[in-house]
Amino acid sequence: METLLILSVALFAGLMLSRLAKVMQLPAVTAYLVAGILIGPYLLGKLGIHGLGFTSMDEIHTFSLLSDIALGFIAFSIGNEFRLSQLKKTGKQATVIGIFQAVFTTLLVDACLIGLHFLIPDKFPLPAAIILGAIASATAPAATLMVVRQYKAKGPLTDILLPIVALDDAVGLVLFAVSFGIANAMIKGSVDFISMILEPVLEVVFSLLLGFVMGLFFSFFEKFFHSRSKRLAMSVTFVLLTVALSMLEFEIFGVHIVFSSLLVCMMLGTVFCNVCDFSEELMDRIDRWTAPLFILFFVISGAELELSIFKDYIIVLIGLAYIVCRSFGKYFGARISSKAVHCDNNIQRFLGITLLPQAGVALGMAMKSQALGEVGIIVANITLFGVLIYELIGPLLTKISLTNAGEIQPEGKVSARDQIRKEMEAKKALSEQNQTK
Repeated sequence: METLLILSVALFAGLMLSRLAKVMQLPAVTAYLVAGILIGPYLLGKLGIHGLGFTSMDEIHTFSLLSDIALGFIAFSIGNEFRLSQLKKTGKQATVIGIFQAVFTTLLVDACLIGLHFLIPDKFPLPAAIILGAIASATAPAATLMVVRQYKAKGPLTDILLPIVALDDAVGLVLFAVSFGIANAMIKGSVDFISMILEPVLEVVFSLLLGFVMGLFFSFFEKFFHSRSKRLAMSVTFVLLTVALSMLEFEIFGVHIVFSSLLVCMMLGTVFCNVCDFSEELMDRIDRWTAPLFILFFVISGAELELSIFKDYIIVLIGLAYIVCRSFGKYFGARISSKAVHCDNNIQRFLGITLLPQAGVALGMAMKSQALGEVGIIVANITLFGVLIYELIGPLLTKISLTNAGEIQPEGKVSARDQIRKEMEAKKALSEQNQTK
């Protein structure tokens, strides 16, 4: 009962705050995150009334499966942006920009935080600075995708943005693994080539391979059905199955093999949208079906934000340095590389700002860093601080950038109900005309 109650409260809080956000002209995803904070363990949950708020972080973590599923569908939707017809136009540019801005951001944050380490060596270890540089490269695909969908953004900037966000995380995984290996070597005094280079490369390769195979199976079995509802059910089945398989871990000749669920599900969507001839219609239906799931995902993400980190002024200071350097890295990295590949002027001006949101992938990296003990705890806290700020202001900045680029049109005064009524009236009129003929 309590589980169903808290889920309904989370959905209700997210929906109601989205109405307030609409009045304030804020993205809905910001409202969902704020709703999560309100019903989280630091506000409503602190009252200790089970079912009316998340009373503890442990309670929030019981919904981690829901978050894993939501991220799977988000990655699957982003895979839809890798249609070959579109990649012929933006593929080369997206690849260059995606890699360059990620590496540029990592190097800039590393330089800044290593300098900060020499100022306060007792409070901020050098391995923590190196790991945070790699974490800075990651971007949150979920928040970006939600803003694009909500405002139905269309144009050159939107076309190149989503492939870059997806590529960004693949590059980020490799950068993080290399940085983590260096930091681990500094702490233990020994270098492990396998964990530093081989395992991260294999994680990306095996993730893409698994997603490719699942995409082929998905496209094959989908053709057995003609009913829209059954095709939708098959789509949900394969996304859930792919998320489950991406959680597998095993060893081959002493090499630890893991998968990135984001990359696996992204490749699943990529293969499906390029192989299946009715994929576009089905993707649209999936987007509608997953709307409540995405709301819950962001509300739970908001509840997970650790507000207690504001008590430590050192974490706040380092966190602010991290945010400023990462923001500069994303902006100028994207601007320099987009200019080098001759992108549209709006892309050069606004792309970097749309890459600021940061959440799931960065948090996953931070949690893995905790294996390093005290250094990992420092990394996790600073990452949490950055995510808290970026998730609240990132979607708004993305909306502003896409609007200034002319890819978000004013919403107008027509409600969804009025729009549906007009469409039905138009269909009725057309039907009457056909009958008259």
